[in-house]
Amino acid sequence: MSRPDGSTPTAPSDAASARAEMVELQLRRRGIHDRRVLVAMSRVPRELFLPEEVRPYAYVDGALPIGHGQTMSQPYIVATICQLLELAGQERILDVGTGSGYQAAVLAELAPEVVTIERIPDLAERARTALAEAGYERVVVLDGDGSLGARDHAPFDAVAVAAAAPSVPATLYQQLTIGGRLVVPRGSRWGQDLVLVVRTDEGPVERASVPCRFVPLLGAEGFERG
Repeated sequence: MSRPDGSTPTAPSDAASARAEMVELQLRRRGIHDRRVLVAMSRVPRELFLPEEVRPYAYVDGALPIGHGQTMSQPYIVATICQLLELAGQERILDVGTGSGYQAAVLAELAPEVVTIERIPDLAERARTALAEAGYERVVVLDGDGSLGARDHAPFDAVAVAAAAPSVPATLYQQLTIGGRLVVPRGSRWGQDLVLVVRTDEGPVERASVPCRFVPLLGAEGFERG
């Protein structure tokens, strides 16, 4: 694997410095302005959530493979999702598409209660291990169809979806509190926009954010397998 310019990175000798550089160059200079998000991203050891052979690339500006055809999202995308949620610090959050567990860890820096759900059992188990190793044992990792949320843990003040859906999953919206915020990549399998949806008494209010490309959300309210 190489950087966009074709060069090959080496393992960072100082992970804290690498994270600080990531925050400054990849996040702050691109318009991530929520101070709490920037601090959270500077604290989470991204490398601990990657397979051993990929760890030297932990702070590359891009998505990274984690196995089973899945990826860890680019730091800028993780930060954008968190910023759109506008978390104040008291929320209960649902993270859909656990993957590596990295986004759940960032969310755990921003709020006291995080539930995350993953459809691939091996990834869910690896995420539990990584979250515990990184000090985020309080994150609840569930196995299951993320498009259907986590009814037994609802309602949620915020829902972050890390997989592309053809439309906003109605069940996830219904598991929001009034005033709750849902961020989901909506579009085709080949390209989407991050959409922010706010639940109100009058119904959903939404606006589109940045173009993006995620792996598909597979399940009852996502894409079909295949």
